Amino acid sequence: MKTYSTDHLRNIALLGNSGSGKTTLAEAMLFNGGVIERRGTVEARNTVSDYKPIEQENRNSIFSTVLYTEFRDKKINILDTPGLDDFSGGVISSMYAADSAMLVINVQNGVEVGTEIHFRHAEKFHKPMIIAVNGLDHEKANFEKSVEMLHERFGSNVTLAQFPVNEGIGFNTIIDVISMKMLRYGKDGGKAEVLDIPAEHKAKADELHAALTEKVAESDEALMELFFANDKLSEEEIGRGLREGLLKRGIFPVFCVSSKGNIGVDRLLDFVAVSAPSPADMPAVKNSKGAEVKCNATGPASVFVFKTTLEEHIGEINYFRVMSGKITENFDAVNTSNGTKERLSQIFACAGKNRTRIPEIHAGDIGGFVKLKNTKTNHTLNAPGNDWTYAEMMFPAPKYRAAIKPLSESDEEKMGEALNRMHQEDPTILVEYSKELKQIIIHGQGEYHLNILKWHLDNIYKIETQFLAPKIPYRETITKSSQADYRHKKQSGGAGQFGEVHMIIEPYEEGSEAKSMMKIAGKEIKLSNRDLEEIELPWGGKLIYVNCIVGGSIDARFMPAILKGIMEKMEVGPLTGSYARDIRVYVYDGKMHPVDSNEISFRLAGRNAFSTAFKNAGPKILEPVYDVEIWVPSDRMGDVISDLQGRRGMVLGMSSEKGFEVIKARVPLAEMNKYSTALSSLTGGRAMYSMKFSEYSQVPGEVQDAVIKAYESEEEEE
Repeated sequence: MKTYSTDHLRNIALLGNSGSGKTTLAEAMLFNGGVIERRGTVEARNTVSDYKPIEQENRNSIFSTVLYTEFRDKKINILDTPGLDDFSGGVISSMYAADSAMLVINVQNGVEVGTEIHFRHAEKFHKPMIIAVNGLDHEKANFEKSVEMLHERFGSNVTLAQFPVNEGIGFNTIIDVISMKMLRYGKDGGKAEVLDIPAEHKAKADELHAALTEKVAESDEALMELFFANDKLSEEEIGRGLREGLLKRGIFPVFCVSSKGNIGVDRLLDFVAVSAPSPADMPAVKNSKGAEVKCNATGPASVFVFKTTLEEHIGEINYFRVMSGKITENFDAVNTSNGTKERLSQIFACAGKNRTRIPEIHAGDIGGFVKLKNTKTNHTLNAPGNDWTYAEMMFPAPKYRAAIKPLSESDEEKMGEALNRMHQEDPTILVEYSKELKQIIIHGQGEYHLNILKWHLDNIYKIETQFLAPKIPYRETITKSSQADYRHKKQSGGAGQFGEVHMIIEPYEEGSEAKSMMKIAGKEIKLSNRDLEEIELPWGGKLIYVNCIVGGSIDARFMPAILKGIMEKMEVGPLTGSYARDIRVYVYDGKMHPVDSNEISFRLAGRNAFSTAFKNAGPKILEPVYDVEIWVPSDRMGDVISDLQGRRGMVLGMSSEKGFEVIKARVPLAEMNKYSTALSSLTGGRAMYSMKFSEYSQVPGEVQDAVIKAYESEEEEE
């Protein structure tokens, strides 16, 4: 295939709810551009986009797919994204690589929850957006209702560029209000017959054309003056205004298509080729040095890797966008993300699993590298001498967690390697090897997301695994002051062991001062605070270690050993074996022996004194609490709030936004297990949520009793 200059490139991300027809639309785009000779179908499991076995088995997109077509002397790179929110990582990486978004609407359902989510992604990245209302040949097609929902949810920038003449079974005719022509399609769709608009549709077409012209004029002051002067704009002026309006997100033109019937797809491609922005039209990206990197072929060669996938018989494929300059075969680059060198020996234009080797690729284009040694997603490759990088893509925080273990212990290392490879392919999968919980915890975007992960382990990597309920990372602390002392004495013929430690512990609150006097069991103890060490604990919270020793009762060289013994018990709380936190310890007295005292003696004395004091200081369990934000249709809000209350959730506030009720709540992590499944069941899949760690909070008494009982039972079994 030919090499395309930057101004002849278009990069489009296909967005939309699962089932909106993105994959089928992509298939029609490739067919109309001559990249494929026949159109596959999702049902026949032979589309270019959904080529992985799991996608063919489930008949929906799991991964984003890089595609391209050629139309009107332009190369249009197409990023087909998954519709389910569980696979939002593919949407986000595609938005980084694309210049425009095409939001695909299923005309039977109008604006669905996935449509909302994807619209917000495009809004966040400030991408120009085109809307394609798909499936107009379906018997339940309702174009007017879909447009009404689009206006209601996305505002007045939604502007009709077309309307259907005969939606429903037999749909084959569209009125285009940009060109003011009627497009009629034959039995197999494809290229339209261009006709004059019949009299019965002229009034509606004129009205919509006037509305479009007025909206277009708003995008440019010069056009607005022309519009006021002439009360109309030429087709060329409308085209210019559309480009400006798209770039400013001031207009979201709506097109009519049937991706299955290949109707309206040629006009949609024509609009993308002529009016969608090229990479050169988009704002320049800033690099890590704060400098703008303009997208042109004369700049320094630089690429950003936005996606990595693993292909059978090939290995790793890195999908990249050329940010500046041009890349040729056998180009020697520096991976400035990790300082390694890479030879870019082969460059490919990619359409699913089909790859076409190309000699060079220009700024703004998207392609693939194979068999690079040290390059992963989010890495920057530069010409030697340029040491800057691009900002890494930010993926959503996980919403679902599960513990996983192989059925055979011999597969543990193999499973770890497989999980790491799957994280490379999908960065929203996070793997945590928890020493604290003694579990491998996998985090994802939902139950379905992790079930797909398990399918890969079972079927691709041939590792049989099982999911377990993930343990909760509780914390333990104390609620009152306590005193304890402990003497460690051991004599066995040779050198003995002797160490005695007296300590007081109390709860620590941020900003509180160490005390100089404590009253314990009716007895006042004076504390001479000599040294204070504030230790930020790796698991959160603090330990304040106060040396109150006077008169040399314990030599200063043994104080670190006492602290080491205390830290050993901080790692294994007495209630559930969880980490302890937020405690202040005063070591105020003790004894030592001139011969037998050593570090191990004081470590053991400190550990045992702390353990005794902890148990007598009103120990309490703390649990992780998360801030949860839920977007829910108003008719299901009562059910969702009731469910949250049953999960010990505290509703903090409610608001309305774009047709949804937004509930903000704080919920213990222990109650969020499988919440995505429960929420989907409560709302018919119409709600969505996000969660973020807030703080540790004390658990209620009855919950604490149950947690301790469960821990004791587990310990007995082991």
